[in-house]
Amino acid sequence: MSELHEPVLQWYDDHARELPWRGAGASAWSVMVSEFMLQQTPVARVLPVHEAWLRRWPTPADLAAEPTGEAVRAWGRLGYPRRALRLHAAATVIAEQHGNQVPSAYADLLALPGVGDYTAAAIASFAYGRRHVVLDTNVRRVFARAVQGVEFPSAAVTRAEREVATGLLPDDDATAATWAVAVMELGALVCTASNPRCGDCPLAELCAWRAAGHPAYDGPARKVQTWAGTDRQCRGRLLAALRDSDGPVHRSTLDLAWADETQRTRCLASLVEDRLVVAAGPDAYALP
Repeated sequence: MSELHEPVLQWYDDHARELPWRGAGASAWSVMVSEFMLQQTPVARVLPVHEAWLRRWPTPADLAAEPTGEAVRAWGRLGYPRRALRLHAAATVIAEQHGNQVPSAYADLLALPGVGDYTAAAIASFAYGRRHVVLDTNVRRVFARAVQGVEFPSAAVTRAEREVATGLLPDDDATAATWAVAVMELGALVCTASNPRCGDCPLAELCAWRAAGHPAYDGPARKVQTWAGTDRQCRGRLLAALRDSDGPVHRSTLDLAWADETQRTRCLASLVEDRLVVAAGPDAYALP
């Protein structure tokens, strides 16, 4: 057993947030919905949408029975709305091929639309208590600092990173599952990307980065997310206009949502290509 395990597990036992997709009462579907919603989106923004989603669609089959446009509408302003389409597609497969039960096996999860390595491992671990390496941004940052002594991990998961994470995984399923979520919580609340609270960290005395004097990151420039004026913002404005309408929206209404005609036309075409929007008659558009 690693010397990192006990302090992290004890810290999590004392500081874990109560979230609706955690705990004995959470369904695997609730865990799956949360994992899709939490990708690049803060917990505070996800909580009300997750609650409304589970209230409306308590099982995958409930969602699969609705048009994809309703999933996009309910997704609201979480951003990256293609996730709503992928979740709808995954729910359809679960309803049709898995008896309306989110599968527990990693391979079955990985075969679902929109599910990659991280999401499959997270659902298997958090919903079913299985032993898997779960590497999200928070976990990778904790391991980079505590074990490798660097401020930030590389842009993509490396073989060395995965080997470190595998070597730290507790042997039994239950402890491994708790360890996975505990390290993730530590990265989210204490070992944050900016202004980490090292004085509150259970790994402070064991952290290689702290022992080295907190050396600054010296790798390739880290990508900074921008928003104002981007195609992402434009697409969001156009989708908002469609979500707020019960039926098709005339092109003139979309013209009011974004001033730049060239960018607006490009973004509307991309939304149609992504199947987030459909043409609904001459100069009219709607959710699918």
